[in-house]
Amino acid sequence: MHYKAVKLVKRPGLQITPDVFQVVTEETPELNDGEILIKQTAMSLDPAMKGWMSEDRDSYIPPVELGETMRSSGVGEVVGSLNERFPVGARVMGLTGWAEYIVSDGRGMQLVPDSVSDEAVLCVLSLPGMTAYQGLMKVGRPKAGETLFVTGAAGSVGVMVGQIAKAEGLRVVGCAGSDEKCQWLQQELGFDHAINYHSANLAQALAQATPNGIDVFFENTGGPVQLLAFERMNTFGRVVVCGLIADYSSLQPAPGPSWLRVIKKRLTIQGFTMPDHWDKMEELVQAVSAYLMKGQIKYKAHTIEGLESAIEGINLLFTGGNMGKLMVKL
Repeated sequence: MHYKAVKLVKRPGLQITPDVFQVVTEETPELNDGEILIKQTAMSLDPAMKGWMSEDRDSYIPPVELGETMRSSGVGEVVGSLNERFPVGARVMGLTGWAEYIVSDGRGMQLVPDSVSDEAVLCVLSLPGMTAYQGLMKVGRPKAGETLFVTGAAGSVGVMVGQIAKAEGLRVVGCAGSDEKCQWLQQELGFDHAINYHSANLAQALAQATPNGIDVFFENTGGPVQLLAFERMNTFGRVVVCGLIADYSSLQPAPGPSWLRVIKKRLTIQGFTMPDHWDKMEELVQAVSAYLMKGQIKYKAHTIEGLESAIEGINLLFTGGNMGKLMVKL
């Protein structure tokens, strides 16, 4: 049986251009003992992919090698199995790749109930939800009544962070790139306030939205709002550094804030990535599932169609063109 896959054949520059990818046709191999064949039904597009394409080997995860299938997470159906843990017909999620079919030894794969849609899996129960929960609850250590500020609030991780924080009794302020997104965050997702980072007076808008300062700053984007948020951190505040999408397409990273405030306010600043926590995936899925089952989490998928749509579609993440979780339906 033949299927399509997308290989990384060139390192991108500042922009991800179509020529860094090559669409190939491959033949499904014979399975070895312990392996499964997955027909992928939906896959996730995430900002971290820009880093995975780079040559940087001093990072939290090795780069995708040239000639390899582009890395992604996804969900699909087991259509062939020599692994008793994953029978034919089972639905699974995990690290897959830009391909219509995936051969896996089952490591890192999680079984998914038939009652949970592909959209719910990728929007809530896979990487975005796990990242949000681990970053907020384990790194941010929120307490009821505190104020959380989250950048990239309308993105796949940000929407989860804000809703989990609301469920835990925090005051939640988000930052997004359009008035439409800000209205959605407030009216649909229950954020207490949302500010547009294109506001004419961003400092004033943030000050008005956080009159009692910021206790937990969940950073997804970088950009001008970062320094403004840093200056509003309360004593013993926690900064969770998850992403810096504003720097991913820049030759030179933006200068960071002064460390004087770190001392004066006794701040804790921690970067984190999910590959350090793959061993906790089952625990994290259960934790996030509890919010979903209680109706405390809503989600929105921005879906594009067909494997090859990922080649152009991934840039929606860096232009702000997606609203909610960006995913590809195969």
